[in-house]
Amino acid sequence: MKRMILLSIFLSLVAFANINAQNAGQARAILDQTASVIGHKGGARATFKMAGSKFGNISGNIAIKGNKFYANTPKAIVWYNGKTQWTYMRATNEVNISTPDETKQAAMNPYTFINIYRKGYDMGVKSVGKSYQVHLVAQNKSRGIQEFYISVDKNTYVPNQIKIHQSGGWTTIDISNFQTKNLNDNVFTFPSKDYPSAEIIDLR
Repeated sequence: MKRMILLSIFLSLVAFANINAQNAGQARAILDQTASVIGHKGGARATFKMAGSKFGNISGNIAIKGNKFYANTPKAIVWYNGKTQWTYMRATNEVNISTPDETKQAAMNPYTFINIYRKGYDMGVKSVGKSYQVHLVAQNKSRGIQEFYISVDKNTYVPNQIKIHQSGGWTTIDISNFQTKNLNDNVFTFPSKDYPSAEIIDLR
């Protein structure tokens, strides 16, 4: 009798592990498809609204191309060329130059996940209305982005919402008006000639 119980428990655990593996595989396949859509070779543009205890409420436009991004909001403009980030603060007429890690990139670029989900995260997916909701949890507890949810349209594979958990709590980013574009690389580099009076603060 004990053997039968142990066998039943063992088979249940195997079945559960298989279901989890299949779910993780489906989640990765969805994100792979999403990455291929928003990672259009020429680039893409979208609008976003961000809300969270750490950054408050922010809305604006974003452009991406590979790991480069540009964001324009009422308070700041951000250029990131894949290595260096320039942040122009409208209120103070200052430009902060930095080399951001993935956590700081995520603060302004909702598409940061397309470069980081492939390694170091456990993942699963469930169906929520017209979207897939992919849940990712970092395997390393010291990672900057510990947990996030990505809601992806089932038909277009374009993400419509991203929720990121960082040390300051949860940040929710709603994304709309996604369009692929052919963008020049100059879009992602600070045009110093357009801001001749700005104070440059190098934080690198």
